[in-house]
Amino acid sequence: MTRARLDAFNALPYDDAVAELHRCCSSRRWATSVAAARPYSSVNELLNGAQEAFTGLSDADYREGVAGHPRIGDRTATGHSSSEQAHVATAGRELIGELTRKNEQYEARFGFVYLVFAHGRRADELLAILNERLENEQPAEWHNACEELVKITLHRIRQLVSD
Repeated sequence: MTRARLDAFNALPYDDAVAELHRCCSSRRWATSVAAARPYSSVNELLNGAQEAFTGLSDADYREGVAGHPRIGDRTATGHSSSEQAHVATAGRELIGELTRKNEQYEARFGFVYLVFAHGRRADELLAILNERLENEQPAEWHNACEELVKITLHRIRQLVSD
């Protein structure tokens, strides 16, 4: 029951709520902002508040959020990332190797991990997106990474307050 999960989240002690949110997005400033705005009257209000909290973040806050994500194809990923990359985990060694090489190329070019909403996507699809994004200029790609961070975070919040 979603309402019960939302009520439980609203009732958490502040530090526990921050910890739950920090598992959704590793930007400490974002997590504290969303936790401080409780209680939320609905899941939509929580999602809107979570999205709005991103608008007040600095570039360093976004970098902190992006840095909390493992590489796509990293078979040691845990928590949310593990389930989000479930389809990638079944990819063959050759495809994972190519993802690893392209991730390294991406990080060398842009200075941050390739971030993409991976939930429900196959490794070959994520590799194709990665190849396309490698063609971007730095400002456009940073914008893409930040947008993907928001998508991933909102998905994780939906999971947090849903059954």
